[in-house]
Amino acid sequence: MYKMVERVDTVRIPPKLLGAPLKDVVEELTHESFEGKIDKENNLTILAINIEPEGSGRIVHGDGAVYQQVKFSALVFKPELHEVVQGKVCEVLRFGAFVRFGPLDGLLHISQIMDDRIDIDEANNRLVGKDTKRDLRTGDIVRARIVAISINEVNYRESKIGLTMRQPGLGKLEWLEEDRKVETGGGKPKKKGRGKK
Repeated sequence: MYKMVERVDTVRIPPKLLGAPLKDVVEELTHESFEGKIDKENNLTILAINIEPEGSGRIVHGDGAVYQQVKFSALVFKPELHEVVQGKVCEVLRFGAFVRFGPLDGLLHISQIMDDRIDIDEANNRLVGKDTKRDLRTGDIVRARIVAISINEVNYRESKIGLTMRQPGLGKLEWLEEDRKVETGGGKPKKKGRGKK
């Protein structure tokens, strides 16, 4: 998900900045050129630090700018398939919920929330299990697994990430704590799924 990587790349120093201190100019241009952008491996660069110019810059015929190679450390974000993420429910809709983790939102489809039929409580903006009465609402912290990824290289925020909570150890953190207490004998069990009426 998040990792630090070492990078060497090139920034274009326009003629109007050629009189300024090189280190300051290179730092500013590196932040502008790489932060918030996607690289060739679909990593989103969050932050560039330890920025240093490498060698002398190059001048290209017909362009008054200098092309300067820079070396820097980058904090990058890349969602991985089957990765377990923890996030906050930021929106609840009829078809599921959106969960924010890192700089992205993932869709938790209604069929992937719990092993129970779900009622939609639009008045209170929440999803409720019919048998278990467990609910999911905006602001809840959940643990989910990434099951589908489609990266939008033009606008990273519009990437499509599919999530599930229908596996052991996944779900709303309160549900996981309740389940742990039941397993250790410290609580009463919740009804599971569809029972007889």
